[in-house]
Amino acid sequence: MLSIFDLAASSAEGPPAYVQFLPLVAMGVVFFLLILRPQLKKQKEHQQKIAALKKGDQVVTAGGLIAKVLRVDDATVELEIASGVKVRAVKATIGDIVSPGTTPVAND
Repeated sequence: MLSIFDLAASSAEGPPAYVQFLPLVAMGVVFFLLILRPQLKKQKEHQQKIAALKKGDQVVTAGGLIAKVLRVDDATVELEIASGVKVRAVKATIGDIVSPGTTPVAND
């Protein structure tokens, strides 16, 4: 003879366990597509710009200095920030390459 409790227990079977993990998987996919993928693409473009750096290019450093490239080494660049004022900087600190004669727009 079946009791009321046995009937309730048999009809209360939930969905399979893997269904509970589907929202977590979906959030992981969204996180990758909306955050990680664009950031990786931007980082790759920046590395390509730095690799293509050559003498005579005008650059903006991460510190905001606008300078002209005098010499490029493996890990460093020699920059001229004013007439006769030369500094050495690590390549990774180059923020962007700008076309000569133009100044980048200020973020005011």
